[in-house]
Amino acid sequence: MKSPLRISMVSFLNTLPFRYALAHNAEIKPLIQLSEDVPSLCAKKLLSGEADIGLVPVAILPEMKTYHIITDFCIGAKKRVDSVFLFSEKPIHELNRVLLDFRSRTSVQLVQILAMNYWNIKPQYVSAEPGYESQISGQTGGVVIGDKALELLDNFPYRYDLAEAWYNYTGEEFVFAAWVSREKLSQAFIEQFNDALAFGIRHLDDAIQAYAHEYPNLPIENYLKNRIDYFWTESKKRALNQFLNQIA
Repeated sequence: MKSPLRISMVSFLNTLPFRYALAHNAEIKPLIQLSEDVPSLCAKKLLSGEADIGLVPVAILPEMKTYHIITDFCIGAKKRVDSVFLFSEKPIHELNRVLLDFRSRTSVQLVQILAMNYWNIKPQYVSAEPGYESQISGQTGGVVIGDKALELLDNFPYRYDLAEAWYNYTGEEFVFAAWVSREKLSQAFIEQFNDALAFGIRHLDDAIQAYAHEYPNLPIENYLKNRIDYFWTESKKRALNQFLNQIA
């Protein structure tokens, strides 16, 4: 196994316990080279081989010849997530256009699955560019993810949480991103890496205290403790299979 392993991790607030864990593990730090990126760049790096491991949007998995989900942890939600929304000024059945967040792959696919099979609407989808949030008005809605979604939580009269909609549609939890490697890694490294991430989950309060100053206007504690779910559960595994089958 080559060393250091190049790792691309999502840079949003939801990865805070992972950031804390990897920063405080003296054994794992020499073995990895960590970069923090938006989800779409994490995906690009893993697909191109610029990264060996990525915390990546699960929508990219069909594009990989081989992949390995390597930890017991992920970025997901049991039900409501509060950071992946379809925002709008009008009810969803009055929308004729939806702007798609340029930072995301999974959410872009998810909103289209829900629109077709759950909400029974057929809007026009438009790939958005930075600053597109200001264009959400009238019959144009927009998918917004991550920290930006948390910032805009109270800005729109209609807010459709995509994880909650998925749960209502399927009865399953949803997984947005998983820890994925391009090649099979040694079991020793996988166990060491998994243990490091587990440390971050166990010390979530310490992680919040360490990084809270970076997010002065976000509901950090409620979001990380009551919305994001980090465990790669059987429900999320079923959800992933269903999601991948539908996008296929």
